[in-house]
Amino acid sequence: MSAFDPSAARHRFPSLGRMTGVYPTAYLDGPGGTQTPAEVIGAMSRYLEAGNSNLGGAFDLSREADAVEAAARRAAADLFGADPSEIVFGQNMTSLTFSMSRALSRDWGSRDDVVVTSLDHDANVSPWRMAAADRGATLRVVDIDPGDATLDLSSLERALSGTPRLLAVTAASNAVGTVTPLEKIVAMAHDAGALVYVDGVHYSAHRLSDVHALGADFLAASAYKFFGPHTGLLFGKAEHLERLTAYKVLPAPSTGPGKWETGTQSFESLAGVTAAIDYLASLGDGGDRRTRLVDAFDRIRAHEEQLSLRFLRGLGELPRVRAYGISSPERIAERVSTFAVSVDGLTPREVATRLGDHGLLVWDGHYYAIAVMEALGVLDLGGLVRIGFVHYTTGSEVDRVLAALAGLPG
Repeated sequence: MSAFDPSAARHRFPSLGRMTGVYPTAYLDGPGGTQTPAEVIGAMSRYLEAGNSNLGGAFDLSREADAVEAAARRAAADLFGADPSEIVFGQNMTSLTFSMSRALSRDWGSRDDVVVTSLDHDANVSPWRMAAADRGATLRVVDIDPGDATLDLSSLERALSGTPRLLAVTAASNAVGTVTPLEKIVAMAHDAGALVYVDGVHYSAHRLSDVHALGADFLAASAYKFFGPHTGLLFGKAEHLERLTAYKVLPAPSTGPGKWETGTQSFESLAGVTAAIDYLASLGDGGDRRTRLVDAFDRIRAHEEQLSLRFLRGLGELPRVRAYGISSPERIAERVSTFAVSVDGLTPREVATRLGDHGLLVWDGHYYAIAVMEALGVLDLGGLVRIGFVHYTTGSEVDRVLAALAGLPG
């Protein structure tokens, strides 16, 4: 495996040439949404330029839409390590999760437990909280260790000791970068009799999923977090997608993933999903797309780990800046390149504003990870500042952030 060179990828992203006044713009909030390569922009434009149609018609334009949808399903299956029949598209991860929570909760009773983890984005918490309330089930929340912002597995074991029907868990925290030990967690949940619904939104830009090897029942993601358009993707085991009752209109399919795809899809976005996955695959070598994706994500991970180490070393020289989460270089494999920090004497919004004035685009607040912020004791203080690196981030951009943090007024 050769080293990853971000400069070879950066020229493929038109927005990376943007300036903020006299400063080159550094997009450092990948957790909130990544930039889009020209291949994705072109694929979406070409679809619309050629004309668009709905599925199932008796003419060529409709058959082209059929082909676009089928290609996107195959591409997403390669990304997740799934079968195309197990891929569902929707407006976004949140709407797909609310839809699936409604279907799954039909089987729940007042004696049942639903378990959610406090590392999650609220899109993988509120749907289950509301569904549990509707059915009278008990919602159990798994704690995190505030010292390193990791999931408390003893708390998880206690939460699974009752009558759990479902565990909702994140693969990687969009707030503090923690990667959860999913294989162990899925096994624990299945041993307790629970299905597992994985939030793979943040994980999908940094690590490659293998849902069949993992054994997860569901995994949801959003393409705009891995360099594509605003479209949601859901993997569901075929047995679940067929068994469960979908809330749908009568003419919609009654079998397969189509029964879960409410209304007409954004076919131009599906063309963009395929292009985004093909873009990622182009960063690796191999004889087929899945093999190229495996190689590409190995290279991406190695590059991002170097960026993370560079950032953590630099933070060690900044006494006013506190980083939350895993910070030991020996544990770099347990996190992705997303960091939450605070600066003594400044609010998160003040820090984000000052960095933004210098072309360093970072986020502030709770980023919908409300339970994480509560556990860390910062929710009422305005949350934290999130700084996220992806594969097109350069070492010089990391250095610019460190220098800007060092120069903040006291």
